[in-house]
Amino acid sequence: MRKFWESIYCPNYITGYNPFILKDMNKAIETLSDAINSRKKIVVYGINTVDGICAIASLSLVLKYLNADVEYLIHESEDLKSKINSFNIKERVDFLGADLLITLGIDLESEEVVNLCKNLKIDLIVLENDKNDFKRNYIYINPRQKSCQYRYKTLSLSILAFKLMQAVAIYYNMKSINKYLDLIFIGTRWNLYPKLSITGENGVILKEGKKFLENTNNIGLRSIIDYNHMNNKVEEGIDQITNFITPAISAVGMVNNGRIILELLITDDRDRAKQIVKYLHNISKQKN
Repeated sequence: MRKFWESIYCPNYITGYNPFILKDMNKAIETLSDAINSRKKIVVYGINTVDGICAIASLSLVLKYLNADVEYLIHESEDLKSKINSFNIKERVDFLGADLLITLGIDLESEEVVNLCKNLKIDLIVLENDKNDFKRNYIYINPRQKSCQYRYKTLSLSILAFKLMQAVAIYYNMKSINKYLDLIFIGTRWNLYPKLSITGENGVILKEGKKFLENTNNIGLRSIIDYNHMNNKVEEGIDQITNFITPAISAVGMVNNGRIILELLITDDRDRAKQIVKYLHNISKQKN
């Protein structure tokens, strides 16, 4: 008999954790699968926090596994409440030739920006976890919107991205989706604050997710563990790993470090991962 944990995170499960209970998830998979199958350009655009970077990295890795044409961007702003504006769309998203924009933890600034995307023929999938009752005329996944029936409302951004990844796994009958839970766990662990419930789905990740980190196959995470000699004490070093991939505080540092951290978590080049880890180690010494 399978354990509870295995049953809820198996691609073919039917439980209350079913990602398709989230409003607009069916529409999202229709749009995303068309982009993957047609080799359209997909841009994953997220916020510059540990939770945001882990969400971008894990979703990008799944899309790369499916041979999707995918690029990623980090929002260039110190203000985590700022939204995507027309400049961001014209100079960054459209510059990459995007056919589909997936945003993680960040919405579009105005109807004008939405219309700009339509004019540029950029499809939209927006994932957010903030309370918001504003109606949208694009694919919008948010467990906290009134019309969403998903049971767990205050998911970390990493888990919300994982719900999309689970839906992708179900559609493509992927068997190895759980291997990305190392990143989901780190993002959720970093996001522990009073507004984030540690029960329900967040609690499951926090309880079980560290097992995936201890046995991680992610080259970047493994390089951090090896460099810091944590192979036999990963659980005790979780906070150290989280601090290691936290972007620097300054505006320039946040953006540049966010990019390099994201590259570390996505790379399949062990030598490059070691170089980045050494660089981040030197940065952390300067902060201390």
